[in-house]
Amino acid sequence: MRNKLISIISEVLEIDQAEIGEDFEQSHAENWDSLNHLNLIISIEEQFDVSFEPEEIATMTSLKKIEEKLKEKEGN
Repeated sequence: MRNKLISIISEVLEIDQAEIGEDFEQSHAENWDSLNHLNLIISIEEQFDVSFEPEEIATMTSLKKIEEKLKEKEGN
């Protein structure tokens, strides 16, 4: 899951995968703005065949938080 997520984040935010480490969060990417946040969520939803509620989307501001939300969805 993590490798796929890193690939998606890298593609959407146009950054090198090497920059996306364990502690990667929104403040680490200059172009992780509100529009790219939505693009990122849409890409994740498509790639993992899940759907997030607006309240969840607002909290998905780091690699760790995104992984947590995906694991919750997979558990359902």
